[in-house]
Amino acid sequence: MSADPRDATYDYVIVGAGSAGCVLASRLSEDPDARVLLLEAGGPDSDEMLQIPAVFATLLRTDHDWDHSTGPEPECDNRRVYLPRGKGLGGTSSTNATIYIRGHRRDYDEWRELGCEGWGWDDLLPYFKRAEDNERGASALHGAGGPLAVSDVRHRNAIQQAFIEAAAVHGLPANDDFNGPDQEGIGWYQTTTRDGLRASTAAAYLHPAASRPNLTVETRVHALNIIFKGTRAVGVAGLRLDERLEFRAEREVIVCAGAYGSPQLLMQSGIGRPDELAQLGIWSVSDLPGVGCNLQDHPFAEIVFLTDRDDTMFGAFNETNLELLEQGQGPLTAPGLQAGGFVRTDDGLETPDVQLYCIPALLRDEALVPAHAPGVTLAQCVTKPASTGYVALVSPDPTAKPLIVHNYYAEPADLRTQIAGTRLCMELARTQPLAGCLGEPYQYPASDSDADIAAMLRRHTGSGLHATSSCKLGVDELAVVDLELRVRGTDGLRVVDASVMPSVPRGNTNAPTIAIAERAADLIRGRTPLGDETARARVA
Repeated sequence: MSADPRDATYDYVIVGAGSAGCVLASRLSEDPDARVLLLEAGGPDSDEMLQIPAVFATLLRTDHDWDHSTGPEPECDNRRVYLPRGKGLGGTSSTNATIYIRGHRRDYDEWRELGCEGWGWDDLLPYFKRAEDNERGASALHGAGGPLAVSDVRHRNAIQQAFIEAAAVHGLPANDDFNGPDQEGIGWYQTTTRDGLRASTAAAYLHPAASRPNLTVETRVHALNIIFKGTRAVGVAGLRLDERLEFRAEREVIVCAGAYGSPQLLMQSGIGRPDELAQLGIWSVSDLPGVGCNLQDHPFAEIVFLTDRDDTMFGAFNETNLELLEQGQGPLTAPGLQAGGFVRTDDGLETPDVQLYCIPALLRDEALVPAHAPGVTLAQCVTKPASTGYVALVSPDPTAKPLIVHNYYAEPADLRTQIAGTRLCMELARTQPLAGCLGEPYQYPASDSDADIAAMLRRHTGSGLHATSSCKLGVDELAVVDLELRVRGTDGLRVVDASVMPSVPRGNTNAPTIAIAERAADLIRGRTPLGDETARARVA
């Protein structure tokens, strides 16, 4: 790191050291002639708690969390829904549940059918594989030797095994690889862990590249706005404590601030709807009506039971399990969300519409209130919601949090799907051997009726923590970035993170974000994307 990074000029200034930013910092700095600066608003990832997969809930509302929330959600009793996002090196990959899911291949082919050439399944599969170091080894659908560790769960909880067996009794298919030929079924999730510890993108990509003389990493710098010369991005203004800083980019500024932070930074920099920006005294650089629009997330809901079993996560953070963790063993090596899967609530559907989780813990109040007793949670989310929300500015002060509204259940079809998923969880809870693990209901509908299930959902739905699509790529009037992720109406500026997804994938979003960043690195460096040859071969 230079004595003062402001004295240097960089080829690339990357804003945000999350799942995408760490990938780009690593890949772009592979070129020894490229000077790369990575800016992060949070701190380093040295806190030992960040390394333990099982205790991610203890990171909520700490210094490692942006601690966002929605505005009043109209279809959720006007509640404000908590939206945790990782803050610090690794971003949310340093605070998430570590589940490795790519989504359904149909997700990416739908993107391509919308005009996003180069972003179909055949285009992105090579990047999923390039990123991956799967402990099961390489195959037609998996990679080995990549930066990102993907592992089987080391400690399999007996309650979750009972959930898997109950699903089989109920007639749901088994699946031992949700990233294999077929997504549908129930089984154990793979996780982004190595030797029982979290494998964030900071650990996987950034730390191995940290000694490169052409890579500079600056933490505790809150990006205020992008600096423009005309319509060309030439740098980034930031704030560290009370000191205003400026960092210059000769080639590109690359925004990787996530589905909430990226549209906010663009709007603070004059990219968005001019009339709205003018009300806040922000000069327009590019008229892009789609900035902050099309926001999506998986609505997450659960039923919760008390239990008298002693093998839940209640009290699991203890000296005995910490000693086991040092040996790469025990319940702390795995996230609470170990078992689950993907199901169709209607046999006529082509793809799963609900994702399930079994959690050997009592989840209450969006995991913000510690459990007071042992419990078991059966959770599910809508995999392909139609509802969309928005991110908007409420202040000209760049340090003010944006207004976020997800509009969960704005489309009635989403609520119908969530009701069907909840009813399935209720049926599984009555099915042996899982039924024998469950005690008194703690959070449960008043009856099996649609009305009572819907009432519970409106009271308790939370975020699936999979926000996407607020700076979507595409060719329509709401597209913010083009097919090479360049911000329309500007030069030298790209967005690379989950916000560019045209729609939320059917599954957890960390792996897709990493794959997008891997492909973006090739585009930025002027390399032929890996998927081009694969796609041409399939056409031939």
